[in-house]
Amino acid sequence: MSKFDHKKIMPRYSFIAILMTLIAVVVIGKTLYLMTAKRDYWMNVAARQKRDSVSVKPMRGNILSCDEQLMASSLPEFKLYMDFNALHEAKNDSLWEEKLDSICQGLHAIFPEKSAASFRRHLEEGRNRQSRHWALWNKRVDYNTYSEVRQLPVFSLSKYKSGFHTEEFNARQRPYGSLAGRTVGDMFGAKDTARCGLELSYDSILRGSNGLIHRRKVLNRFLDIMDTPPIDGADIVTTIDVGMQDLAERAVIEQLKEINGNVGVAIVMEVSTGDVKAIVNMQKCVDGEYREIKNHAVSDLLEPGSVFKVASIMTALDDGFVDTTYMVNTGGGTWPMYGREMRDHNWRRGGYGVISLPRTLEVSSNIGVSRIIDQFYHNDPEKFVRGIYRRGLALDFRIPLVGSSSAKIRMPRKAPNGQWLNWSNTALPWMSIGYETQIPPISTLAFYNAIANNGCMMRPRFVKKVMKNGETLMEFPPEVMKGYEQICKPKTLKEIQTILEHVVSQGLGKKAGSASFKVSGKTGTAQMSKGAAGYKSGTTDYLLSFAGYFPSEAPRYSCIVCIQKSGLPASGGGMCGPVFHQIAEGIMAQNLKLDVRDARDSTSILSPEVKNGNILAADYVLTHLGIGTRAEWTGSYATGHPVWGRAERAKDETVLLRRAKQFIRSQMPNVVGMGARDAVFLIESRGVKTRLSGRGKVMRQSIVPGTKLKKGMRCELELSS
Repeated sequence: MSKFDHKKIMPRYSFIAILMTLIAVVVIGKTLYLMTAKRDYWMNVAARQKRDSVSVKPMRGNILSCDEQLMASSLPEFKLYMDFNALHEAKNDSLWEEKLDSICQGLHAIFPEKSAASFRRHLEEGRNRQSRHWALWNKRVDYNTYSEVRQLPVFSLSKYKSGFHTEEFNARQRPYGSLAGRTVGDMFGAKDTARCGLELSYDSILRGSNGLIHRRKVLNRFLDIMDTPPIDGADIVTTIDVGMQDLAERAVIEQLKEINGNVGVAIVMEVSTGDVKAIVNMQKCVDGEYREIKNHAVSDLLEPGSVFKVASIMTALDDGFVDTTYMVNTGGGTWPMYGREMRDHNWRRGGYGVISLPRTLEVSSNIGVSRIIDQFYHNDPEKFVRGIYRRGLALDFRIPLVGSSSAKIRMPRKAPNGQWLNWSNTALPWMSIGYETQIPPISTLAFYNAIANNGCMMRPRFVKKVMKNGETLMEFPPEVMKGYEQICKPKTLKEIQTILEHVVSQGLGKKAGSASFKVSGKTGTAQMSKGAAGYKSGTTDYLLSFAGYFPSEAPRYSCIVCIQKSGLPASGGGMCGPVFHQIAEGIMAQNLKLDVRDARDSTSILSPEVKNGNILAADYVLTHLGIGTRAEWTGSYATGHPVWGRAERAKDETVLLRRAKQFIRSQMPNVVGMGARDAVFLIESRGVKTRLSGRGKVMRQSIVPGTKLKKGMRCELELSS
């Protein structure tokens, strides 16, 4: 090749190189543009294209009360979106422009927080962007609200013509509101995941299994093709009784407000099964209201105070060191204990002097109980603590609530030199009266429930069974704690049961008692430790308690009430006793079956006043109430047509039902004396509109009976009781 030809080729290579460089710059620039400025647009486009193996969420199972009432259920909620690209492709732009004002006014009526003008600006912005997934409202809405939006102009068309579409979520609804809120549990709304309570503990059963779909484009439309259908979650039937739960919550909150308490706990347990029928965890919030923030009943590790004394005395009785005739000197209300001073609650009034062992529990004598335990276990504290362990107080009940804790009762250990490790001379006396230990309320209640259950320790049960479509899939029967079928000797048990009954009848627990049935239990008042600061720093906080069962002679339910409050006065019997009393009487009242004959006297009216109207229905109701009737016809309410007439009281305490003359269909009937339901039925079945005022039975009608009826007539009915 000549030198001349070489010079001609070089500019061509330079031109190609420059061209390729320019193309590369353009491609890189376009890529950066798409990655930044157009990112949202293409992400939305990608979201609407074909995707394989898209997860479909199942319907979450329900949480039911012990009688299968809904406590938590899933209902659909929707996020509302607009696909302006689909609207354009369907050639409905002109319809949109024509109806935009109506749409904005309608959205403002449904969502008054936002003006019609704001909705218009928002929608125009989405249309200018040609967004395929433009949110109409920034929050989820329920089905009724979705239906209202769906009826607006344009939105009522199919999603391919209107562009209106939704995302559906399972929203957790609780028909009883916050009732047993921390126990039933909650969900993280945005993530549809369990947060706490039984919702979290039984999440694997409640949530079911996800399904799979893929999207395929057919005739220029994307269709969802189901590959694997989702499997809906199962329902769990809890042991919670809605009536008892409501009763317990109201009793606790009422007392907390009265004494300005900080935390209130109440647990009700069925004696024979260990079923937790009610569990309350109220805590004072910054706004002064009481709400369930934490499950204190199963997680609070606090020194229980005097409710622990029963376990101490039970251990001494069971080991044979003492009996119920044993006497102990409590002095003048104070007693020196290894460099510290033990006091009784009445030390300023001179104390109790010499008292019997049962009396130490009746009056909750710190000195009496601690002196008994220290005298017989001082040289072998391990024997005492092992005795406490045999009562079941330190058991791990495997409570199905996240955050639950078992009791912490430290065990003394003896060193080779005979010294007790991590143990002081004062540890045993103070442990015997409820300090030096950390026990959650539910463990204390399980102990008292065992006393009521003839010594048999039951595991607290929260869930009875798992159901789906009315069929039982899994059952959780009542469970006796292995090795704790008898927490003490039968003789010891009977003695403790008698003492606990006397605590309420003649001791400090009188306010927990009832005039209708016998109650057994024990009071408790303890100073709360403030960690490293101990018990003396600032305002003293107290844990007040009452634990027991009812009725004493044949126990059905056990219950514990705990209240945390700051400052004096502070009394477990005086402040928790009334709450226990209110819960116990309320529960027993729900189970009373009274005979109406017991309420009869000379002034009793035994046959009720019956309104005029459908006397066939009246006959049916009166018969099922056990009230005698005499009728002038034969027939059945279940299959017969209405029989119109009036009712009269007869002298023999029966109701005489007389049939009225046949009503003429073209005339206004006489409805005076009838109830609203029958009167409206009779008149409106003849094509006449009615308007009611008042309540009771009809006293006056605006259209005179017998008037010939005409189209468009309206009858005013005045009712009065």
